[in-house]
Amino acid sequence: MFGVDARFDHVAHAARSITSLLPLYRDLLGGEFIGGGDNPRLGFRTVQLRFAGGGRVELLEPLANSCFLESFMRRSPAGGLHHVTFKVDDIEEALSAVRSAGLEPFGVNLEQASWRELFVHPREAHGALIQLASSEVEWDPATAPPPPISLEDFLERGGAYFGP
Repeated sequence: MFGVDARFDHVAHAARSITSLLPLYRDLLGGEFIGGGDNPRLGFRTVQLRFAGGGRVELLEPLANSCFLESFMRRSPAGGLHHVTFKVDDIEEALSAVRSAGLEPFGVNLEQASWRELFVHPREAHGALIQLASSEVEWDPATAPPPPISLEDFLERGGAYFGP
């Protein structure tokens, strides 16, 4: 047994525009905006929505010169499920377990204490990109404080990450 006691955290849906996803995830399904931010280094914007019962969906869109989402968007021009994230207590133990399971992780980031991660490629995970992550910061989406700005203001202006 190679288990890492993973806990489901969220799924991420990527599209050319987060705005195009809002009629489904916010308006129809009732997602509530709880955070977001721009990552200019990798070239993407993210918005986090929480749902009744505690689930979360992360919406992603590429920014100019995105290296993070462009290959995904070439393969899936309309967008789609980008990744599934699970939290683990010990990312180094998870890295060892992934390798012991015969999988080769990529995108391994063990440097930041605030967010450490690794990915299992869709070729090795039956078509899904799996992210395993650990964080020193524990955050409960059910009790998250309101964002400092509205979703509309954030989408218009972007900015540094806030929220989960």
